[in-house]
Amino acid sequence: MNRRFKSLAATLSSVLLTLFGLTVLTFLIGRVMPVDPVIAAVGDNAPEDVILRARAEMGLDQPIPVQFLHYLYQLAHGDFGMSVLTKNPVATDIVRFFPATFELATAALLLAALIGIPLGVWAAVRQGTFTDQAIRVVCLAGHSVPVFMLSLISLLIFYSWLDIAPGPGRQDIIYDGMIDTVTGILTIDTLIAGDFGAFWDALAHMAQPVIILAYFSMAYIARMTRAFMIDALKGEYVITARAKGLSLTTVIWGHAFPTVAVQLVTVMALTYAGLLEGAVVTETVFSWPGIGQYLTVSLMNADMNPVVGTTLLIGIIYVGLNLIADILYRVLDPRVQ
Repeated sequence: MNRRFKSLAATLSSVLLTLFGLTVLTFLIGRVMPVDPVIAAVGDNAPEDVILRARAEMGLDQPIPVQFLHYLYQLAHGDFGMSVLTKNPVATDIVRFFPATFELATAALLLAALIGIPLGVWAAVRQGTFTDQAIRVVCLAGHSVPVFMLSLISLLIFYSWLDIAPGPGRQDIIYDGMIDTVTGILTIDTLIAGDFGAFWDALAHMAQPVIILAYFSMAYIARMTRAFMIDALKGEYVITARAKGLSLTTVIWGHAFPTVAVQLVTVMALTYAGLLEGAVVTETVFSWPGIGQYLTVSLMNADMNPVVGTTLLIGIIYVGLNLIADILYRVLDPRVQ
């Protein structure tokens, strides 16, 4: 018990230290960027007295340590500042835009796992064969081809040339404003509203960005699954199971894969975190109104409060998912204490 308590204390200390470092980093981003948030707020042609008054109201005339303490106070109260573009609190904008990213990332992760894990297992079982080489090439392409290029090619072929997929955006304009926002996740909200036409339209708009993100993630999941399974298939317990005459399917999924599943917890957590923060390019290309597009538009318009707020959010997601993965790893694998 004492050993577990020490391990838990060490983990929590590491998490708190990481969060503090992340807080310092986001604070510095807002201060060292070659963009004056006051000018961005009041405009380039504002009189000097207006600029000075705005700087005082924003607390930017105070010493850096005082600004940092004020920043910590704001974060403790869930205040990320105001967005110059939307005129809303950044926290309100995050609540508005994040569900779209969550919907996209979750669907992509599920699709990537459903395809990537079996592919990785198959490649490991068929190690050295043509099947294995083909899967490795597919995975290599998924990591090598830039996401923005795949996104543009997909729009060009399926939307522009073949006209079999909807264009950018989250939904057709005919459904705009027709669905009440309950969860912010459009596919769920359309089902709650009982509008199946809007539901299928939402799925159709999701298809291209989800498939592209899933392909990129599937490549990583399949490669890691293959590596883990190759080691697992060399284990003595697997050799013993084969010697007992058990079927190959039973040996793979009943004996080898359960040990791999524990290791895949961390892989899935990191992949999910990457999807939640890495959908910036995909959201921009497909005009998907998520946190990635919100961050990009804010950065392009020198609106620093949303940039700092979303950066902090993404960092917290990474830390949180890593912590969850670490806890699950300890629970699922009794060898880890």
